[in-house]
Amino acid sequence: MATRAELRDVAIIAHVDHGKTTRVDAMLRQAGTFHAREEVPDRVLDSMDLEREKGITILAKQAAFHFGERRLNVVDTPGHADFGGEVERALAMVDGAMLLVDAAEGPRPQTRFVLRKAFEAGLPVIPIVNKVDRPDARIAEVIDETLELFFDLDAPESQLDIPCLFGSARDGWLSTVQPEGSVAEKPVGGDLAPLVDALFAWLPAPAYTDGAPLQALVTNLDASPYLGRLAICRVVEGTIRKGQQLAWCRRDGSIERARCVELLVAEGLDRIPTEAAGPGELIAVGGIDEITVGETLADPEAPVALPLLHIDEPSLSMTLGVNTSPLAGREGSKLTARMVRDRLDVELLGNVAIRVLPTERPDTFEVQGRGELQLAVLVEIMRREGFELTVGKPEVLTRTVDGVLQEPMERLSVEVPEEHLGTMTQLLAKRKARVEKIVHHGTGWVSLEHLVPARGLIGIRGELLTQTRGTAQIHHTFERYEPWQGVIRTRVSGSMVADRSGMTTPYSLASLAERGTLFLGPGEEVYEGMVVGESSRPEDMDVNPTREKKLTNMRSSSADLLVRLPPWRQLTLEQALEQADETECVEVTPETVRLRKVVLDQSERARGRKREARAAE
Repeated sequence: MATRAELRDVAIIAHVDHGKTTRVDAMLRQAGTFHAREEVPDRVLDSMDLEREKGITILAKQAAFHFGERRLNVVDTPGHADFGGEVERALAMVDGAMLLVDAAEGPRPQTRFVLRKAFEAGLPVIPIVNKVDRPDARIAEVIDETLELFFDLDAPESQLDIPCLFGSARDGWLSTVQPEGSVAEKPVGGDLAPLVDALFAWLPAPAYTDGAPLQALVTNLDASPYLGRLAICRVVEGTIRKGQQLAWCRRDGSIERARCVELLVAEGLDRIPTEAAGPGELIAVGGIDEITVGETLADPEAPVALPLLHIDEPSLSMTLGVNTSPLAGREGSKLTARMVRDRLDVELLGNVAIRVLPTERPDTFEVQGRGELQLAVLVEIMRREGFELTVGKPEVLTRTVDGVLQEPMERLSVEVPEEHLGTMTQLLAKRKARVEKIVHHGTGWVSLEHLVPARGLIGIRGELLTQTRGTAQIHHTFERYEPWQGVIRTRVSGSMVADRSGMTTPYSLASLAERGTLFLGPGEEVYEGMVVGESSRPEDMDVNPTREKKLTNMRSSSADLLVRLPPWRQLTLEQALEQADETECVEVTPETVRLRKVVLDQSERARGRKREARAAE
């Protein structure tokens, strides 16, 4: 097959916060993409507000570089396993990948996840040890751990011939020589030239067949205020031209006629119009309004569809519907079930990793995804668009194979100080976790790897940080399905539930603070069935947070003392989803996140508990 020697299509993969987007920043600067006096923000590819706030990449994005006569298309992928659908789509666009590994942390569970996806796609990988200037860097050990990971994932033998690179994405340099000692400094005149040379030396050029008809795979979607929907494609065979008639091969097997109204290619961070694009090019096609991910644009004379993208099955679900609380409609502008359904349909077009199913109620939908973070990000985006929602507790998706009920298992990696090792082990044992590996780094920290049921991780982050005084670091990724592990009781505390509507008072909250942890402060509006705090007892408590101090004509020396409240815990969306149990849900508005009972009426909840008790007997 013929190849395009001057072009490389490369994905950059790594665990969360190992330097992918920072590496692309350095490549953009050294390629001369920005003017010398132009002010460029850090992590320029993380363009979403939510990406900058959380410090993670959520959507895969593309940048293009020119290094002399050589051209490079780089796709920045998310490092979190919950956004694995973005990773799988990005890997369908490229011929190779760069793997970044932190020089201190080494390979983590999500390093394993994205690397496994690359090997399954048959891509060669260039390993890069990043952040070698960290004072706690352990470069030699990280190289060994990376090679062990290659063997565990059954990497092809040719992968072991590719040399490892060393450098710092923040300082914009790489070297082919392993630094001596534990900490490396930037060499004089160091830049990213060794990386570009390695990419063109070790990764294959796009291959194609001379004279073959057009085939272009749609891997992503974008939108333009002038052109409408844009189909992001990889040209596999042939040449596509602006204004050309196309055969649109749809997911259902049908073929329709379409036209390439506009053709764009990447240049730096922008897209510029072009008249034609050949094999290996990453392009954007405008003018096909209903096109979706996984479909093929082909030659009308010989329309042959490419294989559909394979996306892993969802492992978690939650219900999502309109806001049904007494305070509904005060903050949001999008309140109806039709608006929610239309927004979820739009999300389905570009996000192939989620599914939306109807439920028994017409105003509630079941949303399935990869993990809690992915579903929480979807809800957060919707609330910022003006939606008011009721979100149910996340639940795992089970399956039955040969009559055996199976559930998803996660590989959990935890780093804790040595003094919290016992607490950590006890906490995970209650959630049916199995120890896979324990590593003492000799620096006072311990790394643990466990296999744990996915449902055992729901709500674990808050409890883990509390037990370890905020020092633990946890990461997890889907591993496999195993038989049902038995009953897991993940929450041992009950809720303090408001028994009436009104405004909270300092006098009432002061007495409630002695019985648990508060979720709100004084002067906030509550309603019957709203959760105002976490009880120190295992059962729920119905409380009155609106009680006022009665005035009398008796004087005392302490009558007018200031009421001092302990700090209350303001729940974020992720924390509220973790905190909720089976009888609770989360009310989400553009301004507020509230935890509430599914059944608001106090007497109705009491009758339900009695019915459950009689059924248990």
